[in-house]
Amino acid sequence: MHIVRSYLCDRWQEGGERRPLINPSNDERLAEAGSSGLDLGDALAHARDHGGATLRKMTFAQRGALLASIATSLHKRREDLVALSIANGGNTRGDAKFDIDGATGTLSYYAKLGERLGHKRTLVDGAAERLAPNPRYVGYHLQVPRRGVAVHINAFNFPAWGLFEKAAVSILAGVPVFTKPATATALVAERAVEFLVEDGVLPKGVLSLLCGSAGDLLDHLDVQDVVAFTGSADTGARIRGHACVVERSVGLNIEADSLNAAVLGADVDSDSGAYELFLREVARDVTQKAGQKCTATRRVLIPADRLDEVREDLTNEIDNVRVGDPSLREVRMGPVTNRAQLADVEAGMAALEKSGAERVHGGGRGKLVAIEGDQGCFIAPSLFVAPADNPVVHSREVFGPTATLLPYDGTADAAVDILSRGKGSLVSSVYTDDKLFAEGVVLEAAAFMGRIHVGSSRVAEHSPGPGTVMPQMVHGGPGRAGGGEELGGLRGLAFYSQRTGVQGEKTLLEKILPMEER
Repeated sequence: MHIVRSYLCDRWQEGGERRPLINPSNDERLAEAGSSGLDLGDALAHARDHGGATLRKMTFAQRGALLASIATSLHKRREDLVALSIANGGNTRGDAKFDIDGATGTLSYYAKLGERLGHKRTLVDGAAERLAPNPRYVGYHLQVPRRGVAVHINAFNFPAWGLFEKAAVSILAGVPVFTKPATATALVAERAVEFLVEDGVLPKGVLSLLCGSAGDLLDHLDVQDVVAFTGSADTGARIRGHACVVERSVGLNIEADSLNAAVLGADVDSDSGAYELFLREVARDVTQKAGQKCTATRRVLIPADRLDEVREDLTNEIDNVRVGDPSLREVRMGPVTNRAQLADVEAGMAALEKSGAERVHGGGRGKLVAIEGDQGCFIAPSLFVAPADNPVVHSREVFGPTATLLPYDGTADAAVDILSRGKGSLVSSVYTDDKLFAEGVVLEAAAFMGRIHVGSSRVAEHSPGPGTVMPQMVHGGPGRAGGGEELGGLRGLAFYSQRTGVQGEKTLLEKILPMEER
C-alpha cells in the first residue's frame, strides 16, 4: 500500500494515524495518508528562515524564472498527473486536464509577469502624493514581502490548480509556501511535488507539503504569516476564529461556499448565439467535475414564460453527457470524489425536495457507462424547479451535479433581487444582447459578486465560461463566498505583502525606492 508522504524541511516524511484514499469509480483502496507525529512548528520555522530569505534576495525576474521551471517540470509529466487524477479524483480525462493545465497555465502567467517586473525586488504602489506646500515633501507607498510563511489549505476538487495558483502568486511576491491539500485527493499534490524535487527546481524551504490532517498547524502561526483557505464556510469560520489568527492578526483569505447563478435575459431568442452559449455553459457547469466546482452554477434564472422551453432544452443538453467510468474517452462525467461527498450531495438534493423544489430531471445513479452494480460514488445530473423565493435554494449549496431553475419576470431589478439572496457569490453570469438589461444587472449586482460573466452572441465562440478562473481576473467573493480575493494579476501580490507609507524628501526617496524606469 502506498503511503502518501509530506515534504517538510526539504525532506520526505511519513506521518501516522493514516486514512485511506479511494478510487471513487470502483472503491479500490489506492493509498493511505496521515500527519500524526510530524513537527509542524519546526517545518514552518524552516520555511521562514530558509525559503523566505531565499525568495527575498531574488528579483521578480528570478522568481518568475522559478515559476517557469515549476510549470515546465509539471507539464513534462502531464500524462502521469492526468492518470492519477482520473484514479484518485474520479475525473474524466477532460476534467483532469482542466485541473493540471489550470495549474501550469497560472504558473506560466505569473512567470511572465515576473519577467516584465524585471530586476526589482519590491514594488512602489502608485505615484507620489504631495504632503506639504513644498513639492519636495512627498509620500510613496512601498509594497514589500511579508517575513513569514503563506499557509495554503486547499479543497479536494482541484488538487493541482488549487495548489499552484496560490503558490504562483505567493512565490512571485517573495513569500515561501506551506501547502496542505485535502487528504481525499492528496495523491496528485504529492506526485506533483515529487516531480519538482526530482528535477531540483525548488530552492531550500520555498515549498513545503503537508498531506493528512492539519493537526496543530495553526497553533504555530506568527504575526508575519498568512493563511489562504479554500473550502467549506464552516471550516473557514473555525480558521477565522482560531486564537493565533485573532491574537496575532494573521492575514487571512477565505474562499468558501458560493451559490453562483446564471441569468437568461428576456431578449435572448432561442436561435441566437447567446442562447446556445447559455445552454452549453450551464450544462457544462452542472456536469464538469460532477458539479464539484466552487464556480459551478447552482441557480438558473429564466423568464417565467419560457420556463418549459428552457427546461426541455437544458435537459437535452445534459442528456448528451455520458456518465460512467472516467477512464473512458467517451465518458464526460465521472463520480463525485468519495462516499462522504456523495452522502452530502444526496442530503442536499433531499433538502431541496423537502423545501418544495421539484426535481424535473435526474435522480438516482442514472444510466452509467462500464460501471457494474453499485460500485463507485455516482449520482445522476439533476435539475430542479422552484419559486424564486424558496429560501433553501439561496442558502444551501449542493456541491454536486445539480442546479435549480428559478422563474422570474425578466426584468433587471427582479434578477438583481434574486441574485442578492445568495448573500455573496464567486461568479454569476448574465446572458443577453440587451445593453440596458446587462447594465442594470451588472452594475447593481456587482456588490454581491466577485466576478460577473456577460455572455452575448458576439462572444459565443470565444467564451471560456464562468467556471474558468483566469489569473488576470480576481477570484473570490463577498459574504458567504468568504470575503476573500486572490489572483487578478498584480493585485494578488498584495495579500502576501506589507504596504508601507514612506514619506520624505522626493529626490532621496526616489533614490532608495524601486521606481519605474523613465
